[in-house]
Amino acid sequence: MLYMVVEHFKDAPAIYQRLREKGRMMPEGLEYVSSWIDVDLKTCWQLMRTDNESLLQAWTDNWKDLMDFEIVPVRTSAEVRERMEKQL
Repeated sequence: MLYMVVEHFKDAPAIYQRLREKGRMMPEGLEYVSSWIDVDLKTCWQLMRTDNESLLQAWTDNWKDLMDFEIVPVRTSAEVRERMEKQL
């Protein structure tokens, strides 16, 4: 399953310092796909993949002091089109 994670940065320099020192600190079974960051370094949209939604909580616990999170389960457009075709 794919998840769009919206990260609201509290302190961008501290986030990148920790990332450089410790990496993404993701548990086994959680996969980083891609991310996009606004030009003001306040919001990051990050696409993640996992079959175990509880891994997202374990990962965000490592970062919650530096950012707030919104996590939304998502599907690709192709997946939705395929599902819709079956219903039409």
